[in-house]
Amino acid sequence: MRGWRRCGTVLLAVVLAGGARAEPRHRIVSLNLCTDQLLLQLVPARDIAGLSPLARDCAYSVMCLQARSVPAIRPSAEAVVAARPDLVVGGRYASVTALLAARQAGMPVELFDPVERLADVPDQIAAVANAAGVPERGRALVDAFRARLAAYPVSAGGNGAPSAMIYAANGFVTRAGSLADDMLVRAGFRNAANGLDGRHALGVSLESLLARPPDLLVVARSDVGISLAQAVLDHPALRDAFPAAHRLSLPDRLWLCGLPQTLDTLDKLIAARKALETSR
Repeated sequence: MRGWRRCGTVLLAVVLAGGARAEPRHRIVSLNLCTDQLLLQLVPARDIAGLSPLARDCAYSVMCLQARSVPAIRPSAEAVVAARPDLVVGGRYASVTALLAARQAGMPVELFDPVERLADVPDQIAAVANAAGVPERGRALVDAFRARLAAYPVSAGGNGAPSAMIYAANGFVTRAGSLADDMLVRAGFRNAANGLDGRHALGVSLESLLARPPDLLVVARSDVGISLAQAVLDHPALRDAFPAAHRLSLPDRLWLCGLPQTLDTLDKLIAARKALETSR
């Protein structure tokens, strides 16, 4: 694979076996939720030999209904090799044994890092499309994404911007160096989680949140089922501290991957900022 080595934290796709082909692949296996969802938008379902089980889970996937038309595959060495794929795609940090087995069996394997900026979404779309042998379809999605992104006003999300915090199950917060953080800034917010004490901690207690409340609380919950981990998101103190214009609910699945649909989420954040500014 040529032309996809990049520096720093931006997208890096590494070919472990084989190389990019001009003709389409016809038995693709994906072991990563983000590549699952991109493949569903890039190639016909008949060319997908298997997607990760998470692709069908509507708590995590915006393409969950479409994923039910293709097989699900366990991320095990035995299942992947038995599927006889002509391409395996996955993430760098999971399903390591299955990916290693595919490489040892001589199958082409390509890995992708998580997207951390909106500006890198087109690169990942193009990379997956090229790996799947459908560069024209990739270019169409990339062009549409770039045109739509360019239409948004540029926002620095500096000290004068309203503050926002993404608050999830168990008090988990999203900090700098993530796609969600980049989206907050692009929507015109300052990520309040970046200024909290314990900046390397994954979570923030309810008490700490209420002591220094942001202008907007983005409640990132799974809207499928009920869990003890999400109970904090329904605490009466949160409802009292963050009334309508100061609270926005967004399902977890909208933040997890860099997809064409990611800009729909950016629209919701921008609308929330405008509503917040109007209410002042």
